[in-house]
Amino acid sequence: MYEEYAEKMSRKSLPELYLYVHKRGEYREDAVLAALDELARRGEQPAEAEAIRAELLPIVEQQQEEKKQLAVRDVEPTAATAYVPTEDTGPALYTPGTIVLFSMLFSFLAGGILLVMNMFRLKEPGKAIRVVVFMAAFLAAQYYGLLWLNAEYGPQIQVAQVQIVSVVVNFVAVLIYLLYFWPRYVGAQPYVSRRWLPALIVCLVLLYALFKVYMAGIAK
Repeated sequence: MYEEYAEKMSRKSLPELYLYVHKRGEYREDAVLAALDELARRGEQPAEAEAIRAELLPIVEQQQEEKKQLAVRDVEPTAATAYVPTEDTGPALYTPGTIVLFSMLFSFLAGGILLVMNMFRLKEPGKAIRVVVFMAAFLAAQYYGLLWLNAEYGPQIQVAQVQIVSVVVNFVAVLIYLLYFWPRYVGAQPYVSRRWLPALIVCLVLLYALFKVYMAGIAK
């Protein structure tokens, strides 16, 4: 502030400068000191100049010290938090790794369901519907592909060949999830990883229930 007042006082006339000295109680202390310095530079020296400096200098120095301490208090929290890593914020989503895991363990339908749940968590029902349509179309393609194999090779088609087709279908579906749906429907927006263990337990329970129904049908 003193520098600003010094530049300001250089443009004042002598009567204006003496006004700062004689009515110093109405002005800031550093403004009065700047007026005194400007008077001295012009060869003017009020009789009470030294007494005024002795009175005002400690006040100005104290003000400057308080200003420095306040600036330090304002800067310290910013500096302390600037290097502290913050957790990602955003909706809880199943990660691409979880979608791959469920697709390969169970079916691309399981991975697709997780992706659909992500879309609803992002409040994107339209995108969720498009994922469902893709799964239905891919499931139909798998079904008719197996029918074609059966028609082409007859009943002698091996179970291993069916399993290979299923693995290939799951692999292609996973690639589409990762390379098309995830970049376009989720993208680079921040999110937190959603726990996948509850979903895994649900899938295992459903798989066990389907197995029991299948075994009961065979028994009949």
